Parts: sequence; C-alpha cells; structure tokens
Amino acid sequence: MIDENVKIHDFFSLEMKVGFVASEKQKINDFAFNMWIFIPNSLDINRFTYTKEEFYRDLTSHIRLITPSYLLKNIADQQLPPFSFLKNSIDKLLSDQSKVNMISYEYQLKMFLSIVKSALREEVSHLANGTWKNDRDISILSYLSNIEKIATRYRSHLPRLQSPTVSKELLEYFQFGDEFLSNLIEFHTFRLIQALKERHSGTFERTKGALLAIVNKEIAYKKEKGYLIVEDGVNRNNHELVLHLGMLKKYAESDLYLDVKKGKDGAWVEQILFSLAAGLSMIFATVIAFSFQHKYGTFTMPMFVALIVSYMLKDRIKELSRYYFAHKFNKRYFDHKIKISTHSHEVGWVKESMDFISEQNIPTEIVKKRDRSSILEANNRAGSERVIRYQTLMQLNRENIDTNGEYPAAGVNEIFKLNISHFIQKMDNTEFPLYFPDNDAGYKIVHGEKIYYLNLILQAKNREQWDLKRYRIVFNRNGIQNIETFD
Repeated sequence: MIDENVKIHDFFSLEMKVGFVASEKQKINDFAFNMWIFIPNSLDINRFTYTKEEFYRDLTSHIRLITPSYLLKNIADQQLPPFSFLKNSIDKLLSDQSKVNMISYEYQLKMFLSIVKSALREEVSHLANGTWKNDRDISILSYLSNIEKIATRYRSHLPRLQSPTVSKELLEYFQFGDEFLSNLIEFHTFRLIQALKERHSGTFERTKGALLAIVNKEIAYKKEKGYLIVEDGVNRNNHELVLHLGMLKKYAESDLYLDVKKGKDGAWVEQILFSLAAGLSMIFATVIAFSFQHKYGTFTMPMFVALIVSYMLKDRIKELSRYYFAHKFNKRYFDHKIKISTHSHEVGWVKESMDFISEQNIPTEIVKKRDRSSILEANNRAGSERVIRYQTLMQLNRENIDTNGEYPAAGVNEIFKLNISHFIQKMDNTEFPLYFPDNDAGYKIVHGEKIYYLNLILQAKNREQWDLKRYRIVFNRNGIQNIETFD
C-alpha cells in the first residue's frame, strides 16, 4: 500500500510524504511511484533551460522508517510498550553500562519520543476533525489525563539516572528527551486549542481552561529546569529557541532515518557501452589506415590524407556511438540507484529518474486526470504545457525491516521537498491592472493578482493496482499561495 500527502513546506517549497507499507506476508515488496508535473509553457521550463542536475538540486528526499503506531492511552500505560521497553533498557543500563546496554537505552529513548510525537499528532487531529459531538469534551479530558500520565511517568525515571554511576552524557540524553516531550505537549495542545476555536467554539469555551492549564504547567516546568521557552517580543531568545527545537527534533527522530548510499544506476554497463563506442571508432580508423597503407604504401600523400580524415571521422563516430548507446541506456536504466539500510541491515533500494515527456507519450489516464479546460486543451496543441515525469521504483525486504529493533515497522516513508524557485524566474509581476466603471471619473483601476497553476499528478502502484491523485499548486512571484486537491 502507498499513501501520500502534499503540503506547503515554505514559500517556495512543496513537501510530499509518501508512505510505502510493506506486506507482512511477502519477503520482497515492490513499489512504483511516478510524479507528473505539468508546467505552464510561459515559464520557459524545458529540457534546455532546466537540466536533470538542476532538478535533482531542487528535489531533496529523506527516507525513514514509518513510526510504530500506538494510541495515546496505551502509551500512558507503563506496563505496555513503549514504556515497558524504556524501563527495561534503563534497568539494564543501571546494572551494567556496557556498550550494548548504552546503545539500547538511547534507541529506546528516541523511539519512545518518536512514538509519543506521532500519537499526539494523530490524537489531536482526531479530536479536531471528528464528526461526533456528545463525547468530544470527555475525549479531550482523556487526552489531558493521558499526556499528564506520560509526562509524570517519564520524569519518574530521572532520579534513577542521576546516580553517580551514570555518566553525564547518558543523563543528558534523557534530559533532551524530557525537554522534547515538554515541547511536544505544549505544541500539540496549542494545535488543539486553535482547531477547537476555529471549528468547535462550544467545546473550545468549555475546555479552554483545562487545556491552557496543562500548557502553563509545562511552561512552569521548563522554567524550573532551565529549558528555553517562548518569550513574547524577545526575538533573540526566540531565534535560539527555534534553532534548539530543530536540534531536539533531529536528535529524537534520528533512529528512524535510514542510511542511504546513492550511485548511478548501471554505472558499469554505461562504461562498457562507452568503451564499445571508443572501440568502434578505433576499428574504423584502423581499417582505413590499413587499407590505404596496403594500396599506396606507408609514406605517401594518399596515406597521409587518409590518416587525417580517419582521425577526424573517428572522433565523430565515437561521439555518435556514445550518444546512441546513452539513449538506449537511459531508456533501460534510471538516473540513480539508492541503497537504503539501517545500521546493520540493508532493507532495500530505490531507483529514480527524471525526464521531460512529450504530449503523445503521456498515458491516457494521466491526461484524463489532468482534466484540462477547453481553452487550455485548445492551446495545448501549440504546446501550452511542459511535462516532467519523475519516476521512483522501490524494493523493500520485509524480513530485514523486522530485524531493525523490538518495534514493528510497517514500512518506510520517503519525504520529498521540491523547491520551485526555478519556476518563478520568468513570471510576470503579481499585480495586474483591471478597469472598472465609475460614474464620476469614468473608470477606476482595480488591482488583480497574477497567479499560475502547477498541476501535480501522483501515480502509485502496488500489487498491480494503480492509484492517481491530482494536486494543483497555486503560486506566483511571491511564492506558493495554496494547494488544491482533486479526487
């Protein structure tokens, strides 16, 4: 199964999170994912102005394991994972600070934090978007009770780690987690307050006091511990806080990210083909030289001319052969092959390629999903859009994923970030003058906003089933304005 989500990352970047869920019944799982980008021709983006190298500079991706899924109420139960796993790793560390126990302790700590983060996000989304009404207030109180239990039970281990036998470094790891956990509770509770205020005003008024109480409690706790907090109007401190939050997040989630090793797909085949091209050109030059030498002798003018001509043609034959073989090579091989692995096991590989696709080579179902308007379809005969196809093939080894740790992993997430700065370089100004009748002055000028549409079609295949989703990116010289989703 493949899941995807597209959102705005910043003014000039899209973020696409694609989940590849590996079946537990299959050892080897194969996936295919295509991204079709329809670009207005007026932006002058084509294979001559926008190269593969520039595209891959604009597209960054990170591959990580899917966070194990737990309900918040189950996390709050210290007899169940992940609390039981965390407690056991601390117990082993306190009894024997071996390298194995230290690695296990840090791993369980990071996994606990990642799982809590994921559970908080899902719980808040459920509370904010659920259609039920009668028990929303009760569920919010349950949410508050669970996060208070989680924070209290996590912090109950701190005195145990303040033993003289525990190194300062290992204690700091736990304190990093403590600060990160406090920030998670504060952030997601504010998200819940904002969502309730915008969508469920009655529930907001009834639960606002209790929600703010848990936030204020965490802020007071962070002050007590000397952790950074948000300060109103103190920009320098808030700059440091934003940087610190990013570092904590990177630390807490680092064990989910996979090691990647990128190389050219079929590199040795490419070198063999290029060597063959050089050999063909040398065969031609040698045949010419031998033929003229046999007929006219070694030191003659015809032999001299033949050597010059054969040398000139040899290079052209070599380049034409290289071009021919490269064309055949690119049709069969991808641009890159990426090996993905944990610290100890290779879990699979990813292949990726990018190219501009002509209109006649776009599959019918993609054109249909693009759903061009009549005027655009008429203009498209003159080439009103350019189309980029980005292909990804992924293979995952289910057994190797399962051996990564004590937690079951459903598969991997690949997170793409596409920067569209190249696409705005030849845009018009955002303001567009429009005339409107006025009885006194005769007319007045109304300022309209010039926008462009970037249509994105995501095509995913798993077990012979293709899924299509279309997104329309609204943007102009000021950046991305909105993302529209079409079923």
